[in-house]
This record gives sequence, C-alpha cells and structure tokens, in this order.
Amino acid sequence: MNGRNEAPFVGCCMAELLDRGVKFPMIVLYPTTTPAETAMIGPYPLNVALDAAPDVSADRRRPLVLLSHGSGGSPILYRTLAFRLARGGFVVGMPEHPGNNQRDNTLHGTIENLIARPRHISAALNWFSESEWFRSTLRSGRVPIIGHSMGGYTALAVAGGIPTALPHEAPSGFAHIITGTRDSRVGSLVLLAPATIWYRSEGALSEIEAPILMLFGNRDDLTPPGIHAKIVLNGVRNREKVRCHIVENAGHFSFLSPFPPYMSNNTFLPSQDPPGFDRRSFLDKLHVEILNFLTQKGT
Repeated sequence: MNGRNEAPFVGCCMAELLDRGVKFPMIVLYPTTTPAETAMIGPYPLNVALDAAPDVSADRRRPLVLLSHGSGGSPILYRTLAFRLARGGFVVGMPEHPGNNQRDNTLHGTIENLIARPRHISAALNWFSESEWFRSTLRSGRVPIIGHSMGGYTALAVAGGIPTALPHEAPSGFAHIITGTRDSRVGSLVLLAPATIWYRSEGALSEIEAPILMLFGNRDDLTPPGIHAKIVLNGVRNREKVRCHIVENAGHFSFLSPFPPYMSNNTFLPSQDPPGFDRRSFLDKLHVEILNFLTQKGT
C-alpha cells in the first residue's frame, strides 16, 4: 500500500468492553482527517488526534483488525504496529485482557485465562458492531486477528482451535479440553512468536482454514520455533495456507515496539534483544509485511 492510499492522520480513542460483568479497556487507532499532535498514551508519545471522528470521506469502508497482547503485557506495547496499520487504512482495536496484563496478572497460568481470552476478542467485535462511531464505517466480512505470544494462543482459539488446559492450570489437576472459543467473525491470523502448547492434541487445529502469517525469532527461549511453530504447521489441515518465517537473531520480545531509553535496561527483558539485533529496522519491515498480508489476505 503506497503513500497515496494512506490516511492523512491517525485518531485514537478508548473504549470500555464488558465480559460477563468484567469491564476492561480497549485502545482504538483509526484513520481520521483531524490533524494529529503528540499525545502521551500511557508513558509513550504517539502522534495521534485524541477522540477525533473517524474518517468517513473515503469512498470505501474501512477494514477492522484486532490485536491481542501477550501474557502480562499491554496493548500499547504494539503501538507502532497499530499506528502503521491505521495509517494504512485499518481500524485497529487493541483490548487489554483483564487478569492477564501488566497491571493485573492474577489469571496467568489458569484455565480461567485460557477460557476468557477468546471471549475478550468476541467482546471487542461486539463493541465495534454496536458502536455508533464505527459500525457505519467498517467493511463487512471476517476480521483478521494479530496475536503475540499468548495473543497467538488467543487468535488460534477464536479462529477455531480447540485448546487443552495443562494439568497444573485446571483445578482438577488433569488436562481439560476447552470448547466454545470459536467466533465465526474471525478471518486471517498474524501470529508473532505465538504460544501454542495448548494445541498439541490431535485435531486441535484441524478446523482452522484461515490464511496465517507466522513469525518467530530463532533466539526465542520462551516460544522456541522448533516446538511452537511445528505445532501449527503440523496441526492445520492445509499447511500451504501458513506462511512461516524464522527471523534471524530475533528474540521473543523483538516484536514489541521499541522502548524509550529510560526504560531500556538489562533488568527489563521486554526492552532487550539479542546482541546485534536492530529492533527498529526489523519492525519497519515487519509492519509493511503485515500490512501487505492483511491487505491481500485478511479483508
């Protein structure tokens, strides 16, 4: 997608989602014609027009894409990707998974988290379908999901995967199959260092037919591709629909937006990459690849 098709500015607003009585926020970035200025989204500066009206001047509806963050993470950690997609014409919804984020990670490692995470994506889709601001501007059709790490688990679940909770995650102490996570509104998937060990059972991914773009770092110790990529490649019915790349010298956190210098240190692992890896340069190329994939496959 070239510059002539890019939105003039990026708007940003906050939404409140609801899942079974639990309220949680979602950041939305989207094309707008309102001039942008530097705003602080959490501790990070971003050139956006806060609470600006979506751009409805284009002679076409906008595609929607949702992004699911990693365990103990935050949607704002993917702000540069979301910004690039919004400039490219997408409306980007980034929910914060309750109980599995950087402010509250009490559900980490539980079956409750495995069950709830896919519901959060469905809640986000519901919000967009009911939003007076966005429902008239969104393109119909299935919605792509981008997921990093545990977000990759989430994307696979809502696309039709059947996960199995590990024995230590279930109160019974036994492995437990989780059903009912699929959402028929979900389309193609972008999986960034996805956590996939919950899909090792036979047939767990056989119902997923959507195109998949999947990337791993070859220096990833948390979701090593030798294990996690093979689960997807061997589990889907049609491997030809999976485009898998192993990124040389990248680590698990190399897919996150760069951190400001005052946050980058050896004790804060998400800010760190293997020696010699240029995260900014890599992300510039990655964002273009994802945008092209979504434009061709996801909408």
